[in-house]
Order: sequence, then C-alpha cells, then structure tokens
Amino acid sequence: MNGRDLLGCAQTGTGKTAAFALPILQRLNKSLQNKSDDGNMKKPRKKRKIKALVIAPTRELAIQINESFNIYGKYTRLRSTVIYGGVSQKPQVQQLKRGVDIISATPGRLLDLMRQGYVDLRFVEIFVLDEGDRMLDMGFIPDIRRIVKNIPHKNRQTLLFSATLPNEIIQLAKSIQNNPIEIKISPEKPTLDIITQAVCFVSKRKKQALLEFLLRDSAFKRVLVFMRTKRSANRIVRNLKRKGINAEPIHGDKSQSARQRALKNFRKGRTRVLIATDVAARGIDVDDITHVIQYDLPDVAKTYVHRIGRTARAGSGGTAIAFCEDQKRSMLKEIENLINMHVKVFKNHPFST
Repeated sequence: MNGRDLLGCAQTGTGKTAAFALPILQRLNKSLQNKSDDGNMKKPRKKRKIKALVIAPTRELAIQINESFNIYGKYTRLRSTVIYGGVSQKPQVQQLKRGVDIISATPGRLLDLMRQGYVDLRFVEIFVLDEGDRMLDMGFIPDIRRIVKNIPHKNRQTLLFSATLPNEIIQLAKSIQNNPIEIKISPEKPTLDIITQAVCFVSKRKKQALLEFLLRDSAFKRVLVFMRTKRSANRIVRNLKRKGINAEPIHGDKSQSARQRALKNFRKGRTRVLIATDVAARGIDVDDITHVIQYDLPDVAKTYVHRIGRTARAGSGGTAIAFCEDQKRSMLKEIENLINMHVKVFKNHPFST
C-alpha cells in the first residue's frame, strides 16, 4: 500500500490478518536488515523500540494475531508479544523490558501498562485497529482515542478493519486516518448466501432434548452453540457429557488458560461441541465449523449475523440452526428483515411446537 492509510471492510475469516501481518513483517525486517548492512548491529545494542501496534477487542483475537506474527516471522529477527488483561502483567512486562518490535493488545491492559511507563508508543510506524465494529459494541472507542493520542501522527500508517461501517466507525477513521484507501472484502450478504439456515420452533424445556437429537447426526462434526448465560452453558456441557458427547464451555468466568485450552481442543478436533456466550465467542477464529446452533436467540438482530458467520469462513459453506421459543418469534421477524430473507422452518424433529 506504499504506506497509505487503509479503511477495510472485511469479515473474520477473509485472511485479513495475513494481509496486514505479512507486509508489517516485510517492512520491519527490511529496516532491521538495512541497519545490519550499515554495520549498526556491531554497536552496543539498544533496547528495541515498538514499531507496530495491533489493537483487538478480545484476548483470544489478540493472542491469535500474535501467533500469526510468530508463525509468519519465524525466520526473521523481529520480536512480537501480546498484551491482554485477566492474567498477571508480570510476564508481559518482562517481555516489554527485553524489547519488542510488534505488540498485539487489547485496549484495557495496554492503557494500564502505558500509565505505568512500560509501553512507549512514540516510535510506532504502523497502527492496526482490528474488528472496529466490535470495539464499538464493547465500548472501547474512547480507549482507542486515548491510545492513538500517544502515537505521533507523522509518518504513521493506520489500518482500520471492520466487518461493518457504522457512522461511529467512519467518524473514528476520519479522526485518526489521512485520506485512507477504502477496500471492501466479502460483504455480509454473500456470506449469508452460502450458509444453510433453519429455525426450529421449540419450547424452552425441550431445547436440551432437541440439541441432543441433532447431535446424534454424525454430520455435526464441529459445532459451535451459542447460549445466553454462562450458567446455562455450564449446565448444557454437563448434560452433554453425561450423554457421551464431548463438549466444553467457553465464557467470561473461565480463566484465560481454560479458555485457550477449550479453543485449542475445539480447533484440533478433540472437542466436538463448544458452548459459548457471545462475549467469549468474539475471539473464536476456527476454520471448518460445520454447524452453528443458536440455543438462545440474541436480543439484537445484528448479533445473529455475527454468530452464523462463524460457519462460513473465506467462502466455505456451513449450516446455522436457531432454536426459537414462541415468545421470540418477533425477534426472528427482526432477523429476517435484517438479512432480507425468510429462514426455513425445520419441522423434522419430535419437539416441534
């Protein structure tokens, strides 16, 4: 992009992490090699300065982005690290004291470490804001503005990615970017077209039985189930395990290590069913999810679209099934109005209302 700012409308699963990580690594590695060629590497080594900063809305996504930098940059001398809350800051501070070139971070912990003097953003050349619309939903935009104020605008390249472009994100882009190039990748409607959607009308007390009924089908190989509450997620997992179904929960009450372990097991196929709440699911970046089941319909229609998009990544298809109680039919109507299509009713089950 020749250093130009970029405003990208792109969903999770379109390869955007590689699209920004590889050029960042190439640019910073070239700079490092030039210094080596000039003989600067023979001088006493100075602490590395942070040259690239990537902000993500969730711990899981920040970790995944950092893993991508580590994989793609394996044969470079560049150092990257990840910063997020919910765990001790000591190991993160130790990494920062050693010196790093690239940081992937969530806003809250980054600001904490900035206030404590452990993070210096004065030398950042590339700033990436990933999943801007999720940042907006989670109330992080004021934090983003505070972070950006500490990054000198001169020579800074700013990349902003968002699945949708609400007015608040457009205004943010105008305030932190300079004449950005705009690119739209894989808008939501085509993604919806390759997902087989269905709704099952079922009473609240029959939902568990319906879920077990569906999971008897071996075609449900890697299943992501959305629940309204953490307590319900734990209960469903216990019940599924009693039936011999390998399931794990992922939600905010779980420790970071437990969440990462559950995600790793799901990604590697050791766990067949992952039961998630919406907040925890925001960081789930897993290919080949065959089915998304909405055990509880969301309270906001847009959330339905975000959920089912987990099963149609980078052009691959999938199946999304929603359980709908009678009192939630109005929400189903809102969802159908939003996606501009009628969701087919699945009646071939013994629990239909």
